[in-house]
This record gives sequence, C-alpha cells and structure tokens, in this order.
Amino acid sequence: MAPWRQSPGKLRTAHAALILCLNIDVDPPDVVKTNPCAVLECWVDPHSMPSNKALEAIGENLRHQYEGLSPKITYKAILDPWYEDLRRYCVQFRRGAKEDAVLFHYNGHGVPKPTPSGELWCFNKQYTQYIPVSLADIQTWLGSPSVYIWDCSAAGHLLQNFNAFAEDRDKRKNLMEGGYPEGQSPFSESIQLAACAAHETLPSCPELPADLFTSCLTSPIDIALRYFVMNHQLPNNITADMVMQLPGDLKDRRTPLGELNWIFIAITDTIAWTTFPRELFTRLYRSDLLIASLFRNFLLAERIMKNYHCTPHTSPPLPPTNTHRLWASWDLAVDACLRQLPDLLAGKKSKGEAGESAVARSRRQAEQARQDRSNNAHASADSPYTYIPSRFFADQLTAFEVWISRGGSALTKRGPMSLPVQTNGENGAAYAEAPSDAALEPQPSLLDQGTEHHLVPRKPPEQLPIVLQVLLSQPHRLRALILLSQFVDLGPWAVHLALTIGIFPYISKLLQAAGQDLRPVLIFIWARILAVDPTCQVDLYTNQGYKYFANVLAIQEDPQHSVIPNHSEHKAMCAFILSAIARDFAHGQTACWRERVFDNCFERLDEGDFLLRQWCALCIAQIWDGNDEIKIYGVDRGTQDKLIAMLSDDSPEVRTAALYALGTFMGSSGSADPNKCGGGGSGTMQHLEERIHFRMEVAVATGATLAVKDDASPTVRKELLVLISCLAKEWRGYFVVCAWIYWEENRRRVSGMSNHMSDDDDVAAIAVSEWLDSFGDDEGAREENRVLLSSFFTIFVALLELSTDPYQEVATNAQTVVDYVMALLLESPFTRLDSTSLHVPPPPPPSSRVGHQHNGTRSRVSSIHSSPSQPQPYAPIANRPQLNRSETMTSAVAAGVTSTLRRTSSFANALKSLAGNIAFPSTEDGRSTPSTPAPPRLDMPDISRAPSPNLNFAQYTSPYSRPPSPDGAFLPPPSPVVHHPQDHHAPADFMPWDVMEALMEEDMERLRARRRAGTQVRRHVSGAMSSPSGSTFSVDSGNSSVILGLGTGAGIRDSLPLKSRFYDWCCEYFKEPQMRQAEADEPGSVQYNYQVWRQQRNEQILTETQSQVEVAETRRWTKHITTLQVGPYPLTTAFHMYDPHLVVASDTDTISVWDWQQRRRLALFYNGNPKGTSITSLHFINQDVGGIILATSADGVVRLYRNYDPALTSQPVQMVSSFRGLNELVQTKRGSGVITDWKQNGGSLMVGGDSRVIRVWDAHTESLLMDLETKSDSPITSMASDPSSSPTFLAGFADGTVNLFDRRLPEEDAIVRSYCEHVSWIQNTRWHPTLSGKFLSASLDGEVKIWDLRADAAINNWEMFPHGLSAFDVHPQAGVFAALSAVNSTQYRTQRATVQSLTLSAVLSSVDINTGLTAPTARHQPSPFIPRSSSLVFHPTEMVYAIGPPDGSLRILGCKIA
Repeated sequence: MAPWRQSPGKLRTAHAALILCLNIDVDPPDVVKTNPCAVLECWVDPHSMPSNKALEAIGENLRHQYEGLSPKITYKAILDPWYEDLRRYCVQFRRGAKEDAVLFHYNGHGVPKPTPSGELWCFNKQYTQYIPVSLADIQTWLGSPSVYIWDCSAAGHLLQNFNAFAEDRDKRKNLMEGGYPEGQSPFSESIQLAACAAHETLPSCPELPADLFTSCLTSPIDIALRYFVMNHQLPNNITADMVMQLPGDLKDRRTPLGELNWIFIAITDTIAWTTFPRELFTRLYRSDLLIASLFRNFLLAERIMKNYHCTPHTSPPLPPTNTHRLWASWDLAVDACLRQLPDLLAGKKSKGEAGESAVARSRRQAEQARQDRSNNAHASADSPYTYIPSRFFADQLTAFEVWISRGGSALTKRGPMSLPVQTNGENGAAYAEAPSDAALEPQPSLLDQGTEHHLVPRKPPEQLPIVLQVLLSQPHRLRALILLSQFVDLGPWAVHLALTIGIFPYISKLLQAAGQDLRPVLIFIWARILAVDPTCQVDLYTNQGYKYFANVLAIQEDPQHSVIPNHSEHKAMCAFILSAIARDFAHGQTACWRERVFDNCFERLDEGDFLLRQWCALCIAQIWDGNDEIKIYGVDRGTQDKLIAMLSDDSPEVRTAALYALGTFMGSSGSADPNKCGGGGSGTMQHLEERIHFRMEVAVATGATLAVKDDASPTVRKELLVLISCLAKEWRGYFVVCAWIYWEENRRRVSGMSNHMSDDDDVAAIAVSEWLDSFGDDEGAREENRVLLSSFFTIFVALLELSTDPYQEVATNAQTVVDYVMALLLESPFTRLDSTSLHVPPPPPPSSRVGHQHNGTRSRVSSIHSSPSQPQPYAPIANRPQLNRSETMTSAVAAGVTSTLRRTSSFANALKSLAGNIAFPSTEDGRSTPSTPAPPRLDMPDISRAPSPNLNFAQYTSPYSRPPSPDGAFLPPPSPVVHHPQDHHAPADFMPWDVMEALMEEDMERLRARRRAGTQVRRHVSGAMSSPSGSTFSVDSGNSSVILGLGTGAGIRDSLPLKSRFYDWCCEYFKEPQMRQAEADEPGSVQYNYQVWRQQRNEQILTETQSQVEVAETRRWTKHITTLQVGPYPLTTAFHMYDPHLVVASDTDTISVWDWQQRRRLALFYNGNPKGTSITSLHFINQDVGGIILATSADGVVRLYRNYDPALTSQPVQMVSSFRGLNELVQTKRGSGVITDWKQNGGSLMVGGDSRVIRVWDAHTESLLMDLETKSDSPITSMASDPSSSPTFLAGFADGTVNLFDRRLPEEDAIVRSYCEHVSWIQNTRWHPTLSGKFLSASLDGEVKIWDLRADAAINNWEMFPHGLSAFDVHPQAGVFAALSAVNSTQYRTQRATVQSLTLSAVLSSVDINTGLTAPTARHQPSPFIPRSSSLVFHPTEMVYAIGPPDGSLRILGCKIA
C-alpha cells in the first residue's frame, strides 16, 4: 500500500499576491464588450463609485474572500501594478515565504490577453502603456514552490508556456548543477489554475460576475446559488438578489449558509476522491488548507464555466468532473434550502447591501448577533421561522450503512466493481490483471472457492469522505463513528483508505472529547489504525492521546453499572494500543509508565477474559523492553513471579504472552526491526545484590522451563526457547559447563565405560565434586552453587529435548541454541584437557537400540550417520541428524534435577555433526529455513515428506559466520574441527574444575560489566551479529585472573537471543474482521452451504444406519464391498464416521488415506516418527465438520493433520500441531508404545502406554489436565472412554488387567475398579453398544469377556481362537463384535474373522482371509509395539468392517442387510 502520510516536504502556502490589473473605465484594445455585459468584480460594481475607490473595494473584497478560505495566510492586494512594483512585491514575497509556497493570483481583465509566447501585461508608471511581463521573469522572481491562478481570457497561453519554461529551467538545473538543493521543488511541480483555454474568451453574461473564475474559487456558495437560480424554476419568485440575502454564517453549520457550505465541501471532496488518482488527491486536497479549498472550488468553476464555452484547466491536469452524479445531490440540497428562503427573509430585520458576498454577509450577521446579545434585544411577538436542516448527511449515512449491511464487506472478482489498484497511469486507477501463469495453477476445489484467495475487496462507497465530514457534527457523530468502525473492520485496505482520505486529524481531535458514548467506538477504530500503521505511536505520544486509553484501562468496572459495554474486550484493545505506543519507543514507554499503565496491566493479569490477560502481559512486555528503570520497578512489584504463575493459564495465548513478557524482561527484543535481537539480560538491577540478581535470572528461566517444557502448544514451546536463548547468551559459561558434563557422562554410557571403569575415571563427576570442594566449609555457598548448576543443567536438558521436538519450528530454534553452546564448547579450554573425550570421535550407538522387542530401550536414532573420515554432501538443516534420546544424567547434579527430565536427548550426533564435515546452510548470513524438502525415500518414492506447519518462520542460524570470498561467491563453510591438545596448545596444566570456575567467573564478570553500565535506559541496537569474544562483556577478562574463558571463541557468531514473532502474530487479530461473521458462518457462502449440507447428510446417515442396527444383529457379515491394496502390514486403521474415508498406518511411519467407496487413495505421507518406532494409534477427530487425523507414535509424540481430502482443498497435507503426549516412557521388554483415546464431546485426549501414568490433555486449552497413576508395572494396551458424558474410561493392560478410571477422583486414586480374569495381553476393550454399564474385553489368548461394572467377575465368556487372537473390535452402534485369529507357526496361510451377535450369543459369520504368507516366518509381528501382524476395525456408524492381513491388502466387508 502507498503511504498515506504526506512527505516531509509537503506544500504549505505562506504568502499570497493578489494582482489586479483592472484599469477601470479603460477597456483593453483587444476586448470587445457586449452591451449589457458582466461588470461585477468581487461582487463590486466598478461603475457605482469613483474608479480609485472601486479598485480599493475590489481588492479589499478579494482579500476577505481569500481569508474566508484560509485566514492564517498573509494576503496582499496589488492594485494596477506597474512593472517595478510587480517585481519588487514578487521578490519580497519569495524572501518572506522561504521554503513555503507563494500564491500568485492574476486578474487581467483590464489589460490585453496574454501573448502566445507566454507574456502577461501590466502598466508603466504613468499608466500610459501596457508593459509585457515574461513568465520566465515571474518564475525567477517567485521561485518555487508557487501556486498560480490565471483569471483572464486566453489563460491557456500562460499555463502552457509556464510549463514549457519550467521544464526547460529544470533540465538546465539538472544538467548544470545536478538538481535542486534539498527543500526546493522543481518548477515543473508548480500548481496552476487557468480560467480558460488558449483560444477561449471569458463569458460576459450580465447575470454573472466578470470575474466568474475568481468568484467560483473564492466565494463558491454565492456563485453556486446564483447559478442555481438562473437555471432552475423556484416557487415564490425567488430572485438572485434574494439568494444573496441567505442568512447564516459560513462557519456555523447550524445556519442555512453554513450548512450549505458544509454540504458543498463534503460533495466536492467526494467528487475529487472518487475521480482523481489517490496520490494526486492527497497532494491537492490533504496538504494545504488554501490549496485544498481552491481545488475544491475549482470543481464548481468547471461545472459552471463549461456551460459558457470555457474550459478551465489546471496543472497538474485533472479529469473532468462537471457531470459527476453527486452534483445532483448538491442541487437537491440547494433546492431544499432555497424553498425556505422567503420564510427566512420574512423574519430578518435588515437587508443585505448590494454587492455583499457571503463572506462579508457572514461577518456582518455575526457582528449584529453579538450586538443583539449585548443589548438584550427583545424577540418580536411573532415567533421566527425555524430553519429545517437538510437531510443530506443523514441520507448519505444511510447509503453508507446500506453499502456495509448489503454486501459491502463481501469480496468480489477483480474488475470495475473491485477495489482499484493504483498505477502510475494518467488517470491513476487501474484494475489488477490476472497473473500470466494463472492457467498453470490448479483449479480451486470445493472449499478453496470459499477461501477467497482469488477475490478482492469491493470498490469502496462514495460516501466515505462524507462520513468523515459528518464527524464534525455533534448530532450525527456517534452514528458516523459506528459506521466508520464497521468500515475499518473490513480489513487493512479499509483502514488505509480511511487514512488516505484524511481520517487521522478528525479521529485524533475526538480523543479530547469528554463523551463516554464515543469511547467504545473510538477505541475500536484506534486499535485498527495502530494494527495497520504502528508509526501512529509518535502522533499519539505527541498529542498525548495515550492518556485517553490509559484512563479507560484504569477504570474500575462496577458489575451493576458498566461504564463501557464489553469492557474487558475494550480494555484489551486499550492494552494493545498502549503496547503499540510503547513498542521500541522510549518516550512511549516512559509515558505509559507515568500514566500507571504498567500497574493497571499488572492488576488485570487475573481478569476472566483471556484476551485482556493476554494483552496486559504483552503491554508489560513492551513497556519494560530494554528499559532498565521499568524492569527494576517491575521486579519490586514481583511482576516476573506473577508472569511465571500465569504459565498454568488455560489459554495457550496467555501462556505464550507471559513467556513473551518474561523474554523481553530477560533481554529479548520486542522491536519490529528484525535486526534488533536484544541482549543484556534483565538489565542492571542495581537495587539487588549481585548474587541475588544472578539467582533471579536463573530462577525465572528455570521456573518457566519446568512449567511449559511439555506444553501441548507449539507456540508456547517456541516462546520458551526465546527465553532460554536470553539466558544462554548472558550465562553461556554455565551452559558450556553443562554441555561438557553431559557429553562426558553420555560418552561413558554409550561407550560402555561405566561397566568396567571405576568412579575415579568419571571426569565430570570428579570435576563437579572438586568445584564444590573449592567452597570449603561454607555449606551455604556449596548448596547455592549446586542448586544453580542443577538449574542450568535442567534448562540444558530441556533444551536438548526441544531440539528433537516434533514441531519443526521449535526444533529449528532449539538447534540454533544447542549448536551455539556446542560451538562454544569446542572452542573452550575443555578441549585442551588430557582427560576429556571431546577430541575422540563419537562411536555409533549400539545396534540393539533400534527398537527390537528383546531390548526395552527404544530411542530416536538418526538415519543419517557421519564421521570426520566420511564427509557427507551438503544437506539443509531439515536433513541434519536427529538427536538420540537416552536416560543419562550426571550423578553430581542429579539431586537438583527432577525425575521428569530423566529421559533426555543426547547431543552426541549433533556434536559429531558439528565437529565433522556436515556443512551448515551456505546462505550469506548463515541462516536457513528448514523448509527444504527431504530427499525422497527409495522404497516409496511417491510418498510426500512429513507435512510442515502452515506458517514456519523459524530460521536456523549457524554459530559460524560466513565471510564472502573476494570474487563475490561465498567460501565453503569452515569445518569446526575440534582442537587436539597436541595441535595448537601445550599440554594443559589446569584441571577440569579450573575451567569450570573460569567459565563461571567470566559469566559473573559479564554481569558486573552490565551492572556497571549505570541507570541510563538501554535500547536494543541493530547491526550485524558479532562474535561473543568481541562483546563488551568479555574485555575485562584479560586483565583479571580469568584466563581460561570464552575469549578464544573468535569465530563464533553471536546469534542469540532468538527473535520472537508472537507480538506481530497477535496484532493480526486486530486486522481481521470482528464485527461480521466468519465466512463459514455467513449464510450463503460456500463454506456455510457445505457445512449445512454436511449436517443434513450426517443426520441422514445416522438415521439410515440406526434403522439397520436391529437387522444387523441377526444377519451375516460376509458381504464383500471392496479390496484396497494399501501396502504391507496395515497394522492400524480407522474409519471416518460420515465420509467414505479410511486412514491406514503401516508398521513404520507411513500414513495413507483412502476413499473406500471409490477405491481411490487420497493422500500418502510420512508421519515423521523415528526409525524403529511405529504408529500405534489413529483417530479421526472433529468429524462433524470435516475431520483431522490424530496420529500417535511409539515415541510418545502426537501429531494432527488436515487437508487430506483433495476434493475439499488443493492444499497439501498439513501438520496442524504436534506435541509429546507422553514424556516418561518406561523401558520394558515388550511394550505397547503409546495408546490414545479421543473423546469428542469433551475435547479431551487420553494418552497412555509404556508409562505409569495416563495423561489427559484438553484440546481446547492445549494443556495437560491431569496425570492419572496406573499403579501397574505393565503397559496400557487399550483405552475406551464412556460414550456418554460420564468422565469414566476403561484401560486394558499387558498383564490381563482391565481398570475403570474416574477422572473426577484424585489423580493417585482414580482407579474405581479392577477386573483381573484375563491372563494375557488385553488386545482391546470396548463399551457395550446397547447396554449401559457393560463392556467387552479381548486378550491375545483368544478369550473375549463381557463385564458388568458392578460385578467383579465376567458375566459371559467366549473362547474365540485357541491358538491366539490378533484383533478385536465391537461395533459402536450394533450389538455385534468381531475377532481375527492370530498368525502363528501352524496357522499362517489364512486368518479367520468371526462376527458374533451379542443379543443372540451366536456366530453370525466367519470369513477366512488369505495372509499372503507361503511359509512360517520368524517375524510374526512387524512392529515391536503392536502384538499382531494384521488389523480389524468396525465402521463407527455403517454396518461395515475392515480387515488388514499381512499381504498389504485391506478387505472391507459388510452386513447383508437386504
């Protein structure tokens, strides 16, 4: 969008020269006047008085008329000037105006016409000759910028020659001097208004004034009324003389004259806005009051003079407007006013004088009114006539309201009725063309047509400038503001249009209004303005508009008498506005602080409205961003503790906002400038002791990490990384120590050293012990430092965990921080220790860790291995090796780390890739987005990669900088080879604990340098990221006892802290329409119609299937429907409840979606779970409105996918979200992975499996509701929620136990009952479809039991398959269940699927399924987590079930209803 503000060098008029060359009583030789002819000059008859007095009266009237347009300008009437007078005045005006514009008004009615060569005429000193004056001389005298008005016959000669002279002068200036100096505009940009063309003569109609052009420009109401009377027949014989007596004041909109003037301004503004290009409109109508008035009145001159064969011209040229349809509205308004004129004049005491203009009449009537009030004049006995105001503005507001309410907010195709796209063409308005490659784009599918990516906003209504004029009127102001708020709610384009028209001064002035009724709508409009143009923060600070919103935020609401409707939402808008004022603006921060905005936001962090809590936290974040003084004040109030407490909020946006505020507190930058990354921790905090300051920063990061490291919202986890990166930047020494400790312990475990090495060889443990011993007998210092190191280790372990996060953006940001720490580790003195293993290449992980059943340890193992001796080709960061997961932890600090962090990520592979030769991204600044697709798999080349989130802004930043090569190309990335002791350094004569102490001491030196910076406000500065060794916090280490610090890391890029985009994402909320329904909720839209159709279709399906339930319980289930070839081992399947969709997961990480009715595959993609794990649970969720696939893998990760149906969208499959559903996975010889159960009516997800807890997640809040203890060492193998609203659910275990849980009970006592008759693995548990309080369970040994919740023993039992059961399911609607026999060494060619009725207790059908196996195989179970090689599942509603044997086919069978 083009900028709406005027450039700093906008035009401003300072002086005006009114040149009147009339020479009354002497006609020029080239003019032949008619008899009668026009004689009035400035409404004065020159022949009614002596010529010298007439000339003075005309000059005085012209000056008054100009003062009516702009009273603050100095006007000088120069009467019949001779040549030297003209030159002297022009030079004098230019000298006084300096860089401002000079108005040159030339009335040449008493001199010859201008010459074709561009000369106008004046007189000699004796007035005996006409003296020609060249336009070149006038340009020299007046300079630029200037405004010229040519009121004479053949004025076009002057306009054309002036432009020719100006272009020639500008060319010579550019050629000789390289252009004009700053502040001086070219002569070709001068503004001109000419009365007629070069071949035309001014009209001489006796009913019109002789200076018709000047009258139109300076007294438009008078000439417009006179013109109207001449061309329209009015009742009561209204004459032109009566019209000149119209009462009122031009500046009083309540009087007839003032109201007509107001309507005229609104109409001419609207005509110009709808006709002229936006840039030209802004230049002429929004830069200078006098120029805007002249061009507004020029439209009237064009309308009138074209009827008399004169065509006024301008420079710059304007399109014609004399036939615009709004002139009819003007005529209607004049007609309504003049019909009341006789009654208005009947009550007047005095008559107007002849030749009195509206300006003079306004002055006289205002003076008379003052005298009447001072003399206490009595009113006449007859009540005066009351003027009936015009309905013009009310009608225009109604038209604007109709436009908004009748489809104005709807989008349309590009064309004449769409919003014009500005171009540099002559008329300025053009319509966007379709892209040239549109034919190559895929056709939009059903719902893509409703996403409106091919539609644009409609053409805005013509009444928009009129609405702005109505803001000046008290009676219509509230209605106009409400309509304006509805308009700006349409989107940023509407806000920009309103700003372009000139809403800003109006809306700024209204902030001074005291009316409470305007508050809600003003707050709404200002929120939209600041969301679109944040630079308005300076204006709100300058005019102290911020106090308006600060006062609203401070209001204490009374529940019985609310001052503002929806006060929470409006206070949230105020918090947003104030945060935008404070963002990256020190004066705004201080102003908000002084107005107690910080305190008011703090007090509202506990409000019930989540939007208010969110924006109060974000406002606090912007107020103390980079401001040490306010941070100190916030710490005194305990703000950081309050924000940490908010990390358990139900709203993920509030949790993220609290983390964002903590991030800016810890040094991250909230600026919109991407080059400002922040730094400097929590500031100086000079009111705190040094160690307390240190502990506070560590406590903030530790508390936040423990609170949200396992949060289900990826946005929360991303913001946590920003906070951790701030701590890592300021306390990188501690992070390097933790990385070294973790490395040494991890190497001991991986290498098997701990099995045959004594504790004396545990380098890390000894170093920590010796470091703690250095504190002597000071137990307080020992404990304090042990806790601090434990806290850093906790954060570092969480950082490693996040570097393997399933959400790509989180993992990318975490990898940036981890690699930064590891790069510093490789540059640290730890590499020079003889006892370290940093210089030893890391061994590959044991092969037994690749998830085989006989080994309970299943972890993420990279599919890409590298070593320094085998360099790998370049790969983007998306293909970097993933980090292993292990259970190791340093024993020295284990006491300070909670057990929830024991299953952490080893960075052996990451360190190996850093120390090896895997290249970092080779972009110029070392940044890369991880969106590069991974190489295709050779076994399935047609499968897409793991779907990415829709918005992925994360960029990996290498810790190594890239200097460009001399030839402009970039050098290959430096290989960060580990320093061997014998390569670069003499043998180290220091111990590991010496290095630990040195690194920690340098961190403290960095803190002291920060605290020495003083109390002045620090602002984040932008610039290239430097090396840590080049920072100001490291310079003092050379002169101290610290000799082993990070000063050696000269090649490490200072890439921290990370930059958050959360604030900008939140601001998008105020750019989106809030007053109208979403497109999916708008009746008649594509999405709405689709959802209505879905709802009706779903109800029809439920009705039809419900009628089949009773029949299906007695019929055979052998009807073959279709067979799908889905690939080997379809171990997990799920039907969609309403759509003919079936999702299938293989034994590894492949998910396919099928249309089983059309036998067509809809989508095929990777799930992204690590090698050696399987997808163990699949669900369709939100099936009423479409569907999202919820997939859970054995590593504990839950992923959600959408856009799997190409019939509804042409977008690729997209991962909506992902999180770690289970973090504590118990290592067992035979596990079940992760089992989930989704309850749609509550939006809750239960996650269990190889864990001693069942986690209950709330999908609405993206948070963990509870951890229910299983009180069992066996993994959970199945779960089933009660289909009713009851909060109970069933869980089957590997030891044959089935437990009933109640979520209402305490977490440790949630088990209500246990059922223990099974003796083997529970394959599935399902609630009875028709009888409440009963459920079925099946075990691998072939037993199926039916239970009553009230009884301890099963009420029925079936021995389905003596050789084992592979799969079991119960139909959710019909009283039938199905079981599938197991594949074993004796029965491997076929599997039998049996369907049995629960009502008849009889087998309804049995079907033998070919397995495709030709001989017994040792691998009966393709997945170590799924104890079967085939699957069986019922359709949720239809009488259909699917069987997936090992041969890769999926057979769909149904009940023979007919």
